[in-house]
Amino acid sequence: MSAKTHIPEYNISQSSEPPSGIVVHSQSQVLELSYGNASHRLPFEFLRVYSPSAEVVGHGPGQEVLQVGKRGVTITGLEPVGLYAVKPTFSDGHSSGIFSWCYLHWFGDHREALWQDYLDRLQTAGAS
Repeated sequence: MSAKTHIPEYNISQSSEPPSGIVVHSQSQVLELSYGNASHRLPFEFLRVYSPSAEVVGHGPGQEVLQVGKRGVTITGLEPVGLYAVKPTFSDGHSSGIFSWCYLHWFGDHREALWQDYLDRLQTAGAS
């Protein structure tokens, strides 16, 4: 994570209720998760670059792989994983990330800071 942006650590042991509604907005390229009177709108590109898959986060600390060239990526499929998660398939063929309800909720709570951190890391790497 960038030193410029403070983002609370994700607590993997925390649980979260599933959203009451999930809508894949293909036109605006946003996954909308509803929680009673609140909702989170997560852009497809954001979900792709923050996929919890080994391809993105590696197999341990320091093995993260900065995802580049993902602007315009879409979600072509979304399947449930038990009662605790969903597994999107992205238009670039990536389909190995399993997004738990808790992880998605954490994304919604910290999306702006996470996105800024991603943009900072892209700039540092000289990528776009």
